[in-house]
Amino acid sequence: MDGTETQQSLRHPKGLYVLFASEAWERFSFYSMLSMFTLYLRDSTQGFGWTEAEATSLYSWYLTFVYASPFIGGLLADRYLGYLRTTLIGAVFFVAGHFLLSFHSITIVYAALACLIVGNGLFKPNVSTMVGNLYPDGSPLKDRAFVIFYFGINVGAFVAPITMEVVKTSAGYHPAFAVAGVGMVISLLTLYWWREHVRVVDEPQVAGLGAAAESAELSSVSEGRRVGALLVVFAIVVVFWMAFHQNGSTLTYFADDNTAWNVSGTISNAINPAWILILSFPLVKLWGWLGRRGMEPSTPAKMTIGMLLTGLSFFVLYWAASIGEASVTGADPYAYKVSPAWLISSYGIVTLGELLLSPMGLSLVSKVAPFRLRGMMMGGWFVATAVGNKLTAIGVYWTRWPHSQFFALLGLMCVAVAAILAGLLRPLKRAMPGV
Repeated sequence: MDGTETQQSLRHPKGLYVLFASEAWERFSFYSMLSMFTLYLRDSTQGFGWTEAEATSLYSWYLTFVYASPFIGGLLADRYLGYLRTTLIGAVFFVAGHFLLSFHSITIVYAALACLIVGNGLFKPNVSTMVGNLYPDGSPLKDRAFVIFYFGINVGAFVAPITMEVVKTSAGYHPAFAVAGVGMVISLLTLYWWREHVRVVDEPQVAGLGAAAESAELSSVSEGRRVGALLVVFAIVVVFWMAFHQNGSTLTYFADDNTAWNVSGTISNAINPAWILILSFPLVKLWGWLGRRGMEPSTPAKMTIGMLLTGLSFFVLYWAASIGEASVTGADPYAYKVSPAWLISSYGIVTLGELLLSPMGLSLVSKVAPFRLRGMMMGGWFVATAVGNKLTAIGVYWTRWPHSQFFALLGLMCVAVAAILAGLLRPLKRAMPGV
Protein backbone atom coordinates (compact mmCIF):
# COMPACT_ATOMS: atom_id res chain seq x y z
CA MET A 1 0.00 0.00 0.00
CA ASP A 2 1.46 3.38 -0.97
CA GLY A 3 1.39 6.56 1.12
CA THR A 4 -1.72 7.93 -0.59
CA GLU A 5 -3.71 4.75 0.11
CA THR A 6 -2.55 4.76 3.73
CA GLN A 7 -3.65 8.37 4.16
CA GLN A 8 -7.02 7.60 2.58
CA SER A 9 -7.52 4.61 4.90
CA LEU A 10 -7.08 6.89 7.92
CA ARG A 11 -9.81 9.30 6.81
CA HIS A 12 -13.45 8.90 7.79
CA PRO A 13 -15.77 8.56 4.77
CA LYS A 14 -18.42 11.18 3.94
CA GLY A 15 -21.12 8.67 4.79
CA LEU A 16 -20.18 8.93 8.48
CA TYR A 17 -21.11 12.61 8.51
CA VAL A 18 -24.41 11.99 6.70
CA LEU A 19 -25.34 9.40 9.31
CA PHE A 20 -23.99 11.71 12.04
CA ALA A 21 -26.34 14.52 10.95
CA SER A 22 -29.38 12.31 10.42
CA GLU A 23 -28.90 10.64 13.80
CA ALA A 24 -28.37 13.99 15.52
CA TRP A 25 -31.77 15.25 14.35
CA GLU A 26 -33.46 11.92 15.09
CA ARG A 27 -32.07 11.97 18.62
CA PHE A 28 -33.17 15.60 18.96
CA SER A 29 -36.73 14.48 18.36
CA PHE A 30 -36.40 11.35 20.52
CA TYR A 31 -34.92 13.12 23.55
CA SER A 32 -37.23 16.10 23.16
CA MET A 33 -40.12 13.76 23.77
CA LEU A 34 -38.35 11.80 26.51
CA SER A 35 -37.31 14.91 28.47
CA MET A 36 -40.96 15.93 28.90
CA PHE A 37 -42.90 12.69 28.82
CA THR A 38 -43.16 11.72 32.51
CA LEU A 39 -43.63 15.35 33.58
CA TYR A 40 -46.35 15.71 30.90
CA LEU A 41 -48.18 12.61 32.15
CA ARG A 42 -48.24 13.88 35.75
CA ASP A 43 -49.18 17.47 34.78
CA SER A 44 -52.78 17.98 35.89
CA THR A 45 -53.52 20.87 33.50
CA GLN A 46 -52.00 20.04 30.11
CA GLY A 47 -51.41 16.34 30.78
CA PHE A 48 -53.40 13.70 32.61
CA GLY A 49 -52.60 14.13 36.32
CA TRP A 50 -50.93 10.74 36.70
CA THR A 51 -48.88 9.81 39.77
CA GLU A 52 -45.10 9.36 39.56
CA ALA A 53 -45.55 5.58 39.80
CA GLU A 54 -48.08 5.52 36.94
CA ALA A 55 -45.92 7.75 34.74
CA THR A 56 -42.79 5.72 35.51
CA SER A 57 -44.57 2.47 34.69
CA LEU A 58 -45.67 3.67 31.22
CA TYR A 59 -42.21 5.19 30.65
CA SER A 60 -40.57 1.83 31.40
CA TRP A 61 -42.94 -0.06 29.10
CA TYR A 62 -42.39 2.45 26.31
CA LEU A 63 -38.61 2.18 26.61
CA THR A 64 -38.86 -1.61 26.71
CA PHE A 65 -40.66 -1.80 23.39
CA VAL A 66 -38.79 1.09 21.78
CA TYR A 67 -35.48 -0.70 22.38
CA ALA A 68 -36.76 -4.25 21.70
CA SER A 69 -38.16 -3.34 18.28
CA PRO A 70 -34.68 -2.88 16.67
CA PHE A 71 -34.23 -6.66 16.75
CA ILE A 72 -37.06 -7.00 14.23
CA GLY A 73 -35.89 -3.94 12.30
CA GLY A 74 -32.39 -5.38 12.00
CA LEU A 75 -33.74 -8.72 10.83
CA LEU A 76 -35.94 -7.07 8.16
CA ALA A 77 -32.98 -5.07 6.90
CA ASP A 78 -30.64 -8.08 6.83
CA ARG A 79 -33.01 -10.35 4.94
CA TYR A 80 -35.43 -8.25 2.92
CA LEU A 81 -35.26 -4.46 2.74
CA GLY A 82 -31.63 -3.41 3.08
CA TYR A 83 -30.36 -0.98 5.70
CA LEU A 84 -31.01 2.34 3.98
CA ARG A 85 -34.57 1.61 2.87
CA THR A 86 -35.51 0.26 6.31
CA THR A 87 -34.05 3.35 7.99
CA LEU A 88 -36.01 5.73 5.74
CA ILE A 89 -39.28 3.89 6.42
CA GLY A 90 -38.57 4.10 10.16
CA ALA A 91 -38.05 7.85 9.87
CA VAL A 92 -41.56 8.24 8.42
CA PHE A 93 -43.09 6.42 11.41
CA PHE A 94 -41.04 8.62 13.73
CA VAL A 95 -42.43 11.78 12.12
CA ALA A 96 -46.00 10.51 12.56
CA GLY A 97 -45.47 9.60 16.21
CA HIS A 98 -44.03 12.94 17.25
CA PHE A 99 -46.73 14.98 15.54
CA LEU A 100 -49.46 12.81 17.08
CA LEU A 101 -48.20 13.74 20.56
CA SER A 102 -49.06 17.36 19.85
CA PHE A 103 -52.76 16.43 20.36
CA HIS A 104 -54.23 16.05 23.85
CA SER A 105 -55.79 12.60 24.07
CA ILE A 106 -54.67 9.54 25.99
CA THR A 107 -55.78 7.36 23.06
CA ILE A 108 -53.60 9.41 20.71
CA VAL A 109 -50.71 9.13 23.19
CA TYR A 110 -50.80 5.35 22.87
CA ALA A 111 -51.07 5.57 19.06
CA ALA A 112 -48.09 7.95 19.04
CA LEU A 113 -46.04 5.59 21.20
CA ALA A 114 -46.83 2.73 18.81
CA CYS A 115 -45.54 4.80 15.86
CA LEU A 116 -42.40 5.77 17.78
CA ILE A 117 -41.74 2.14 18.70
CA VAL A 118 -42.04 1.00 15.07
CA GLY A 119 -39.99 3.96 13.87
CA ASN A 120 -37.18 3.30 16.31
CA GLY A 121 -37.17 -0.40 15.46
CA LEU A 122 -36.63 0.30 11.79
CA PHE A 123 -34.31 3.31 12.16
CA LYS A 124 -32.00 2.76 15.10
CA PRO A 125 -30.18 -0.57 14.47
CA ASN A 126 -29.69 0.05 10.78
CA VAL A 127 -28.10 3.48 11.13
CA SER A 128 -25.61 1.92 13.56
CA THR A 129 -25.02 -1.02 11.21
CA MET A 130 -24.33 1.32 8.30
CA VAL A 131 -21.76 3.20 10.40
CA GLY A 132 -19.91 -0.03 11.07
CA ASN A 133 -20.16 -1.12 7.44
CA LEU A 134 -18.39 2.05 6.28
CA TYR A 135 -15.12 0.53 7.57
CA PRO A 136 -13.40 -2.73 6.67
CA ASP A 137 -13.18 -5.19 9.53
CA GLY A 138 -10.00 -4.61 11.48
CA SER A 139 -9.92 -0.88 10.72
CA PRO A 140 -8.40 1.12 13.61
CA LEU A 141 -10.93 3.86 12.86
CA LYS A 142 -14.02 1.86 13.79
CA ASP A 143 -14.01 2.47 17.58
CA ARG A 144 -13.29 6.16 16.96
CA ALA A 145 -16.02 6.36 14.30
CA PHE A 146 -18.59 5.13 16.80
CA VAL A 147 -17.47 7.72 19.35
CA ILE A 148 -17.82 10.44 16.68
CA PHE A 149 -21.24 9.01 15.76
CA TYR A 150 -22.14 9.01 19.45
CA PHE A 151 -21.12 12.67 19.56
CA GLY A 152 -23.74 13.30 16.86
CA ILE A 153 -26.35 11.49 18.91
CA ASN A 154 -25.63 13.79 21.81
CA VAL A 155 -25.60 17.02 19.83
CA GLY A 156 -29.30 16.30 19.31
CA ALA A 157 -29.77 15.06 22.87
CA PHE A 158 -28.18 18.23 24.32
CA VAL A 159 -30.18 20.71 22.25
CA ALA A 160 -33.46 18.82 22.79
CA PRO A 161 -34.26 19.49 26.49
CA ILE A 162 -33.06 23.10 26.28
CA THR A 163 -35.33 23.72 23.30
CA MET A 164 -38.20 21.91 25.02
CA GLU A 165 -37.77 23.94 28.21
CA VAL A 166 -38.10 27.16 26.19
CA VAL A 167 -41.02 26.02 24.02
CA LYS A 168 -42.84 24.27 26.87
CA THR A 169 -42.53 27.31 29.13
CA SER A 170 -43.72 29.76 26.48
CA ALA A 171 -46.27 27.70 24.55
CA GLY A 172 -46.96 24.46 26.41
CA TYR A 173 -46.32 20.76 26.02
CA HIS A 174 -48.20 20.15 22.78
CA PRO A 175 -46.37 22.72 20.61
CA ALA A 176 -43.12 21.36 22.09
CA PHE A 177 -44.02 17.85 20.89
CA ALA A 178 -44.69 19.33 17.43
CA VAL A 179 -41.20 20.88 17.42
CA ALA A 180 -39.82 17.39 18.06
CA GLY A 181 -41.67 16.29 14.92
CA VAL A 182 -39.98 19.03 12.89
CA GLY A 183 -36.59 17.73 14.03
CA MET A 184 -37.49 14.28 12.72
CA VAL A 185 -38.50 15.73 9.35
CA ILE A 186 -35.02 17.28 9.06
CA SER A 187 -33.46 13.90 9.91
CA LEU A 188 -35.47 12.17 7.20
CA LEU A 189 -34.64 14.78 4.56
CA THR A 190 -30.92 14.71 5.46
CA LEU A 191 -30.64 10.97 5.00
CA TYR A 192 -32.72 10.94 1.81
CA TRP A 193 -30.95 13.89 0.18
CA TRP A 194 -27.41 12.54 0.73
CA ARG A 195 -28.30 8.85 0.51
CA GLU A 196 -25.71 8.20 -2.21
CA HIS A 197 -22.94 8.54 0.39
CA VAL A 198 -24.31 5.61 2.40
CA ARG A 199 -25.84 3.46 -0.33
CA VAL A 200 -22.44 1.79 -0.79
CA VAL A 201 -22.81 0.02 2.57
CA ASP A 202 -26.46 -0.87 2.17
CA GLU A 203 -25.76 -4.39 0.94
CA PRO A 204 -22.81 -6.65 1.83
CA GLN A 205 -22.05 -7.58 -1.76
CA VAL A 206 -21.92 -3.91 -2.79
CA ALA A 207 -19.73 -2.93 0.13
CA GLY A 208 -17.21 -5.58 -0.75
CA LEU A 209 -17.04 -6.62 2.86
CA GLY A 210 -18.00 -9.81 4.64
CA ALA A 211 -16.27 -12.82 6.04
CA ALA A 212 -13.38 -12.56 3.62
CA ALA A 213 -12.65 -9.09 4.94
CA GLU A 214 -12.34 -10.31 8.54
CA SER A 215 -8.98 -10.72 10.16
CA ALA A 216 -7.59 -14.26 10.04
CA GLU A 217 -7.58 -14.24 13.85
CA LEU A 218 -11.29 -13.48 14.11
CA SER A 219 -12.24 -15.78 11.22
CA SER A 220 -10.65 -18.68 13.12
CA VAL A 221 -13.37 -18.43 15.79
CA SER A 222 -16.66 -20.14 14.96
CA GLU A 223 -19.74 -18.00 14.36
CA GLY A 224 -21.56 -19.70 17.23
CA ARG A 225 -18.81 -18.89 19.72
CA ARG A 226 -18.71 -15.24 18.61
CA VAL A 227 -22.49 -14.90 18.87
CA GLY A 228 -22.36 -16.57 22.30
CA ALA A 229 -19.76 -14.06 23.51
CA LEU A 230 -21.95 -11.19 22.32
CA LEU A 231 -24.96 -12.65 24.15
CA VAL A 232 -22.92 -12.68 27.38
CA VAL A 233 -22.09 -8.99 26.88
CA PHE A 234 -25.75 -8.25 26.11
CA ALA A 235 -26.84 -9.89 29.36
CA ILE A 236 -24.32 -7.92 31.40
CA VAL A 237 -25.18 -4.49 30.01
CA VAL A 238 -28.84 -4.91 30.98
CA VAL A 239 -27.94 -3.51 34.40
CA PHE A 240 -26.20 -0.52 32.84
CA TRP A 241 -29.33 0.46 30.93
CA MET A 242 -31.55 -0.08 33.96
CA ALA A 243 -29.42 2.42 35.87
CA PHE A 244 -28.62 4.84 33.06
CA HIS A 245 -32.17 5.32 31.85
CA GLN A 246 -33.32 6.52 35.23
CA ASN A 247 -32.51 9.87 33.59
CA GLY A 248 -35.99 10.16 32.10
CA SER A 249 -37.85 9.24 35.30
CA THR A 250 -36.34 9.26 38.81
CA LEU A 251 -33.43 11.54 37.93
CA THR A 252 -35.86 13.96 36.28
CA TYR A 253 -38.01 13.87 39.43
CA PHE A 254 -34.88 14.41 41.55
CA ALA A 255 -33.93 17.39 39.38
CA ASP A 256 -37.48 18.76 39.49
CA ASP A 257 -38.21 18.29 43.19
CA ASN A 258 -34.91 17.97 45.07
CA THR A 259 -32.40 20.18 43.23
CA ALA A 260 -31.97 23.81 44.25
CA TRP A 261 -32.32 25.67 40.94
CA ASN A 262 -34.98 27.72 39.19
CA VAL A 263 -35.71 25.48 36.20
CA SER A 264 -37.79 22.34 35.70
CA GLY A 265 -36.49 18.79 35.62
CA THR A 266 -36.72 18.85 31.82
CA ILE A 267 -33.51 20.86 31.61
CA SER A 268 -31.58 18.21 33.58
CA ASN A 269 -31.78 15.98 30.54
CA ALA A 270 -29.26 18.27 28.83
CA ILE A 271 -26.52 17.57 31.40
CA ASN A 272 -25.57 14.10 30.17
CA PRO A 273 -25.27 15.06 26.47
CA ALA A 274 -23.39 18.23 27.44
CA TRP A 275 -20.78 16.08 29.19
CA ILE A 276 -20.60 13.83 26.12
CA LEU A 277 -19.90 16.83 23.90
CA ILE A 278 -17.11 17.85 26.30
CA LEU A 279 -15.56 14.41 26.75
CA SER A 280 -15.99 12.60 23.40
CA PHE A 281 -13.14 14.02 21.34
CA PRO A 282 -10.58 14.06 24.17
CA LEU A 283 -11.45 10.38 24.63
CA VAL A 284 -10.96 9.70 20.90
CA LYS A 285 -7.57 11.43 21.13
CA LEU A 286 -6.69 9.31 24.17
CA TRP A 287 -7.55 6.06 22.35
CA GLY A 288 -5.44 7.20 19.39
CA TRP A 289 -2.49 8.07 21.66
CA LEU A 290 -2.72 4.74 23.51
CA GLY A 291 -3.26 2.84 20.26
CA ARG A 292 -0.06 4.17 18.73
CA ARG A 293 1.81 2.85 21.77
CA GLY A 294 0.09 -0.52 21.81
CA MET A 295 -1.60 0.33 25.12
CA GLU A 296 -5.25 0.81 24.11
CA PRO A 297 -7.51 -1.41 26.27
CA SER A 298 -9.63 -4.05 24.57
CA THR A 299 -13.27 -3.18 23.95
CA PRO A 300 -14.51 -5.52 26.75
CA ALA A 301 -12.00 -3.91 29.16
CA LYS A 302 -13.32 -0.46 28.28
CA MET A 303 -16.85 -1.69 29.01
CA THR A 304 -15.77 -3.03 32.42
CA ILE A 305 -14.37 0.35 33.42
CA GLY A 306 -17.57 1.95 32.15
CA MET A 307 -19.72 -0.19 34.45
CA LEU A 308 -17.52 0.67 37.44
CA LEU A 309 -17.87 4.40 36.73
CA THR A 310 -21.64 4.04 36.38
CA GLY A 311 -21.79 2.56 39.87
CA LEU A 312 -19.66 5.39 41.24
CA SER A 313 -22.02 8.00 39.75
CA PHE A 314 -24.92 6.60 41.79
CA PHE A 315 -22.85 6.63 44.97
CA VAL A 316 -22.38 10.37 44.38
CA LEU A 317 -26.18 10.71 44.31
CA TYR A 318 -26.39 8.49 47.41
CA TRP A 319 -24.19 10.96 49.29
CA ALA A 320 -26.25 13.89 48.00
CA ALA A 321 -29.56 12.32 49.03
CA SER A 322 -28.14 11.30 52.43
CA ILE A 323 -27.15 14.91 53.12
CA GLY A 324 -30.57 16.13 51.95
CA GLU A 325 -32.49 13.59 54.01
CA ALA A 326 -30.45 14.45 57.12
CA SER A 327 -31.48 18.09 56.73
CA VAL A 328 -35.22 17.35 56.76
CA THR A 329 -36.94 18.50 59.94
CA GLY A 330 -40.59 17.93 58.95
CA ALA A 331 -42.61 14.77 58.40
CA ASP A 332 -41.96 14.56 54.65
CA PRO A 333 -38.63 12.72 54.08
CA TYR A 334 -38.55 13.87 50.44
CA ALA A 335 -38.85 17.61 51.15
CA TYR A 336 -35.22 18.56 50.73
CA LYS A 337 -33.11 20.45 48.20
CA VAL A 338 -29.44 19.90 47.36
CA SER A 339 -26.96 21.79 45.20
CA PRO A 340 -27.13 21.17 41.43
CA ALA A 341 -23.39 20.39 41.64
CA TRP A 342 -24.23 16.90 42.94
CA LEU A 343 -26.40 16.09 39.92
CA ILE A 344 -23.97 17.68 37.45
CA SER A 345 -20.95 15.81 38.86
CA SER A 346 -22.84 12.51 38.96
CA TYR A 347 -23.80 12.96 35.32
CA GLY A 348 -20.17 13.70 34.48
CA ILE A 349 -19.06 10.37 35.93
CA VAL A 350 -21.87 8.31 34.40
CA THR A 351 -21.23 9.99 31.04
CA LEU A 352 -17.62 8.87 31.05
CA GLY A 353 -18.89 5.39 31.89
CA GLU A 354 -21.40 5.59 29.07
CA LEU A 355 -18.70 6.56 26.55
CA LEU A 356 -16.66 3.56 27.63
CA LEU A 357 -19.63 1.25 27.34
CA SER A 358 -22.39 2.21 24.91
CA PRO A 359 -20.50 3.23 21.73
CA MET A 360 -17.98 0.50 22.52
CA GLY A 361 -20.82 -2.02 22.58
CA LEU A 362 -22.04 -0.86 19.17
CA SER A 363 -18.49 -1.12 17.87
CA LEU A 364 -18.11 -4.59 19.40
CA VAL A 365 -21.21 -5.90 17.61
CA SER A 366 -19.97 -4.39 14.34
CA LYS A 367 -16.59 -6.09 14.78
CA VAL A 368 -17.57 -9.50 16.10
CA ALA A 369 -20.97 -10.39 14.63
CA PRO A 370 -20.86 -12.51 11.45
CA PHE A 371 -21.61 -10.18 8.56
CA ARG A 372 -24.76 -11.99 7.47
CA LEU A 373 -26.17 -11.56 11.00
CA ARG A 374 -24.87 -8.09 11.71
CA GLY A 375 -28.17 -6.20 11.54
CA MET A 376 -29.93 -8.82 13.66
CA MET A 377 -27.14 -8.83 16.25
CA MET A 378 -27.18 -5.04 16.35
CA GLY A 379 -30.87 -5.47 17.09
CA GLY A 380 -29.88 -7.89 19.86
CA TRP A 381 -27.86 -5.12 21.51
CA PHE A 382 -31.04 -3.05 21.60
CA VAL A 383 -33.03 -5.99 22.99
CA ALA A 384 -30.60 -6.01 25.92
CA THR A 385 -31.23 -2.29 26.21
CA ALA A 386 -34.98 -3.02 26.18
CA VAL A 387 -34.72 -5.46 29.07
CA GLY A 388 -32.72 -2.91 31.04
CA ASN A 389 -35.27 -0.25 30.23
CA LYS A 390 -38.12 -2.41 31.49
CA LEU A 391 -36.18 -2.74 34.72
CA THR A 392 -36.22 1.06 35.03
CA ALA A 393 -39.62 0.29 36.54
CA ILE A 394 -37.65 -0.05 39.79
CA GLY A 395 -38.34 3.68 39.84
CA VAL A 396 -41.82 2.96 41.23
CA TYR A 397 -40.00 2.71 44.59
CA TRP A 398 -38.82 6.32 44.27
CA THR A 399 -41.55 7.54 46.62
CA ARG A 400 -41.55 4.39 48.77
CA TRP A 401 -37.87 4.14 49.72
CA PRO A 402 -35.50 6.83 50.96
CA HIS A 403 -33.78 8.31 47.90
CA SER A 404 -30.37 7.48 49.35
CA GLN A 405 -31.35 3.80 49.61
CA PHE A 406 -32.61 3.81 46.03
CA PHE A 407 -29.36 5.28 44.68
CA ALA A 408 -27.19 2.95 46.80
CA LEU A 409 -28.92 -0.12 45.39
CA LEU A 410 -28.31 1.01 41.80
CA GLY A 411 -24.66 1.77 42.57
CA LEU A 412 -24.06 -1.63 44.18
CA MET A 413 -25.67 -3.48 41.28
CA CYS A 414 -23.45 -1.69 38.74
CA VAL A 415 -20.27 -2.40 40.72
CA ALA A 416 -21.24 -6.08 41.06
CA VAL A 417 -21.77 -6.39 37.30
CA ALA A 418 -18.42 -4.67 36.65
CA ALA A 419 -16.76 -7.32 38.82
CA ILE A 420 -18.49 -10.12 36.88
CA LEU A 421 -17.42 -8.62 33.55
CA ALA A 422 -13.84 -8.26 34.78
CA GLY A 423 -13.82 -11.96 35.65
CA LEU A 424 -15.00 -12.85 32.14
CA LEU A 425 -12.44 -10.75 30.25
CA ARG A 426 -10.11 -13.62 29.39
CA PRO A 427 -12.74 -15.98 27.91
CA LEU A 428 -14.34 -13.04 26.08
CA LYS A 429 -10.99 -12.08 24.55
CA ARG A 430 -10.47 -15.67 23.36
CA ALA A 431 -13.90 -15.61 21.68
CA MET A 432 -13.30 -12.15 20.23
CA PRO A 433 -9.59 -11.96 19.35
CA GLY A 434 -8.23 -8.65 18.19
CA VAL A 435 -11.00 -6.49 19.64
